[in-house]
Amino acid sequence: MKSWWRKAPAAANDERLAAVAGGAERALRRLEWTVIRRLDGLLQGDYRTLMRGAGLDLADLREYQHHDDVRHIDWNVTARLQTPHVRVFTEDREMTAWFVLDLSRSVDFGSGLKAKREISAGFVGVLARLLTRHGNRVGALVYGSDLEAVIPPRSGRRHVLHLLHAMDRRADKAEGTPQQKGMTRLDTLLKSAATLMPRRSTVFVVSDFLSEPGWERPLGQLAQRHEVIAVRLFDPLELELPDLGLVPLRDAETGEQLWVDTHDAGFRKRFARIAAEREAALRSALAKAGVDALELSTSDDLVEAIVRFADMRKRRTRIGLAGMKAVAA
Repeated sequence: MKSWWRKAPAAANDERLAAVAGGAERALRRLEWTVIRRLDGLLQGDYRTLMRGAGLDLADLREYQHHDDVRHIDWNVTARLQTPHVRVFTEDREMTAWFVLDLSRSVDFGSGLKAKREISAGFVGVLARLLTRHGNRVGALVYGSDLEAVIPPRSGRRHVLHLLHAMDRRADKAEGTPQQKGMTRLDTLLKSAATLMPRRSTVFVVSDFLSEPGWERPLGQLAQRHEVIAVRLFDPLELELPDLGLVPLRDAETGEQLWVDTHDAGFRKRFARIAAEREAALRSALAKAGVDALELSTSDDLVEAIVRFADMRKRRTRIGLAGMKAVAA
């Protein structure tokens, strides 16, 4: 992969890239015409509000955490509250973003025109392109049945194509391999991310979070070092079943299959109740880990979802600034 990625002039590299990763090229062009152009008008100059880092503009004030730079401690507020507080600054120079990608079998599911895997690729393509166009670097960790690829952070359009091509290759590999044994181990992916990211970064964990238990603590530990955003993929059919009569249901990850009678109103109610409990537990775990969450449905408009998330981040920044001023007063 590195041979065609790093060598040859830009023009020759583009031609070779188009031949090797034609699907990724077409996907990125489609995103640039249908999504990124719309976002340019809505988020012009505001992409900085999505991320916070070591810049110059004060954005927030919070309690000191392990791994924080002691040079950012606000001693006046610390003395006033008797608890160490650090200043958080708006990123105004080159930043690094990582996509931690869960591409296990469960993301192949979709009850409509798109599967969760396609929504994941669209989100990654859009965010990576928006960030790299401003000179920032993006990298990725790709997980299938295990950690399968680590793409070091770089900038530029060709690098975004490389990232999308890696996601396409994982999809092709999944189609030709037998069912994985057991459920996804998201904790393994998150622990690997903590090891492989030495510098503070913005981290997007893109997953449906259908995993074996135990990922909550590694996610919280990752959030202590980095700014972590959980991008949760889901399909409406995973929350509520319609009346379809007798239908087969198959576990996408283990291959286990059983027949269920969706005409049974009691079964549909139990399914909806269990799904609601799982949703509440997931949201609680993400909040406890201290990460923001963006929920992407297979029926969502990607532009509206990203703009909605950007607005939420802006409101949180304003609330943090207001609280900081109240403390300092």
